[in-house]
Amino acid sequence: MRVVVTRPPDAAARWVQALVLQGIDAVSLPLIEIGPVADGAAIQAARRDIGQYAAVMFVSAAAVDHFFSGPPDIAAAWPRTGAPRAWAPGPGTASALQGLGVPRQQIDAPAPDSSQFDSEALWQQVGSTVRPGQRVLVVRGAQGKRDVPAQDDRPDRGQGREWLARQLAAQGAQVDYLVAYRRMPPQADRLRQAMADLGLMAPALWLFTSSQAIDNLAQAWPGHDWSASRALVTHPRIAAAARAAGFGVVQESRPAPADVIASIKSLP
Repeated sequence: MRVVVTRPPDAAARWVQALVLQGIDAVSLPLIEIGPVADGAAIQAARRDIGQYAAVMFVSAAAVDHFFSGPPDIAAAWPRTGAPRAWAPGPGTASALQGLGVPRQQIDAPAPDSSQFDSEALWQQVGSTVRPGQRVLVVRGAQGKRDVPAQDDRPDRGQGREWLARQLAAQGAQVDYLVAYRRMPPQADRLRQAMADLGLMAPALWLFTSSQAIDNLAQAWPGHDWSASRALVTHPRIAAAARAAGFGVVQESRPAPADVIASIKSLP
């Protein structure tokens, strides 16, 4: 059965390459498009004032890329000791930080053998370090249109980040949010044509690493019967979304590439 990788374009291409090298028939069908915010003034202000934060959480590699894009090269000048700490919910985000020059010793992330890479796993590493009065900046994306501002008062935080914000507030810390990029659904007609070109009208195994990808697929093809297709997901919240969308079989996997590959190969 063909595996459909639904991550944003750059990440999808890397995953497809890794799967094909393992003898898996995989194709890229990005269900989330990533773009810059219309006005980057808030990003520049946050970069300038980075020293006021005890920690900066980057929710994804895309958050890292868009926060650090353009001068000055703040990643290379990230403090080698002291604040701020760079928080990453998983190895992909941590790798993106290191790739841009943030020292590994300044990055906090879930343990490599963690069962999940998410806000809850990150909190196990950083929760004991949070003190009352500290400020934490969460760098994230926002769903929507091309005119999304870089900062707003009603952030689309996601369940995991809402949970993290509650933990920080309970410890007396202040949480600020910064929108560094936009997450957009693909154009519906273009998506349906791509599915036809790839032969995806037949049942397939869909690899989902985001609930938003499932929502975008359902919106592009409303009313479609997914009961003959399978979903391989990397988080319980994504599993719930896949079941709600009507996928006939939903299997969970640890999000590490090796575990995803093993899960795919284990399917009959």
